[in-house]
Amino acid sequence: MDISLKLILACSIFLAVYAFIMLEKLDRTLVAFIGASLMILTRVLSQEHAFGHIDFNTIGLLISMMIIVMIVKRTGLFQYLAIKVVKIAKGEPIKLLMLLATITGVLSSILDNVTTILLILPITFDIVKDLHISPIPFIMAEVFASNVGGTATLIGDPPNIMIGSSVGLTFTDFIKYDTPVIIPLLLLTTFIFSLIYKRKLTTKEEARKKILQMDEKAAIKDKKLLVKSLVVLGFTFVGFILHGMLHYESATIAIVGAVVLLTISKLKPEKILLEVEWSTIIFFCGLFILVGGLQESGAIKLLAEWVLSITHGNLLLTTMAVLWVSAIASAFIDNIPFVATMIPMIKDMGQLSGMDLAPLWWALSLGACLGGNGTIIGASANVIAVGMAKERGHKITFKNYFKLAFPMTILTVIISTVYLYLVFFL
Repeated sequence: MDISLKLILACSIFLAVYAFIMLEKLDRTLVAFIGASLMILTRVLSQEHAFGHIDFNTIGLLISMMIIVMIVKRTGLFQYLAIKVVKIAKGEPIKLLMLLATITGVLSSILDNVTTILLILPITFDIVKDLHISPIPFIMAEVFASNVGGTATLIGDPPNIMIGSSVGLTFTDFIKYDTPVIIPLLLLTTFIFSLIYKRKLTTKEEARKKILQMDEKAAIKDKKLLVKSLVVLGFTFVGFILHGMLHYESATIAIVGAVVLLTISKLKPEKILLEVEWSTIIFFCGLFILVGGLQESGAIKLLAEWVLSITHGNLLLTTMAVLWVSAIASAFIDNIPFVATMIPMIKDMGQLSGMDLAPLWWALSLGACLGGNGTIIGASANVIAVGMAKERGHKITFKNYFKLAFPMTILTVIISTVYLYLVFFL
């Protein structure tokens, strides 16, 4: 097929899919699957290459963590933690939102944002149910915090793992350059969310008093299973932190954890597997194939080349261009293939111009990770959270998410722009 025709077809299919997702006339999973099928039927992608673009590390991680979470849920641990958190916040919804968002951000830097959302949201749903308030303000704040917090470390977000492994940046490097701006960003955005939702976050005094009187210890339903779950979770988390040293992908660690816990829990696997959010998993598969079509048609590479060519080798302009284009692009397309394309492009730029590439790597890291907050499909954590909310009857539309999250994302990128200038160019 002619390269230009392939490019036109890939972009047309992707934009059509995106339009249908925004209009929400059809289920987003169905739309993504139709788009993925069209990429193959129009021969933008071959069948073999299409499935090769699915990131099975992400898919394996998601399914495995969903299995672990569903087993842990049966112990009553989430209800226990929900009551504990409510008591610390004294049952006040605003304090609860700020506390849960902060916890989400911190955990996302230690684990990863996807795992954190899978662990935090069940606790959130239990809390809001007892307080008779909408979970949507909490979901929005937690999703945003998970992507911001995940930017802080090497292991918090996949783009950071990719950049670190390709360039040789260490865990300490990310603590030195990303964490200093992420801490104030997490605190600031959490505070802004609390102001935005202040009027909606009210509960009746009787509901607040009722939950404060609850005994968290009574929420534990199966102590033996709880001990088994905590041991497996502990080893899984250690595995996540050390997966680079162990030379295993995070999905491998999660799969082993899920298999071990399924085995020792003695629960029927088919019951647990029925509770996995397969709609979200299929949506991801379709999305990976769609973005794979953009990648193979050369659309993403053209965008990267355009960014690097218009700056004419000026380090400051190149750094800011990489930051902003990465942020905007990552809001609308998955940041993993975008970063995969940008890494060799930046390396080539360094060889041609001899410029210091250090600012560019941190611009790429901050832009790609923070940009994922921009839309409902910008990051894995967003898709999972929206899917979990929908399963429980709380729909978050593309439009409503975009209206709130995109301006907040722009704010974080503006602050990152100032930060990069102060650190590298002042």
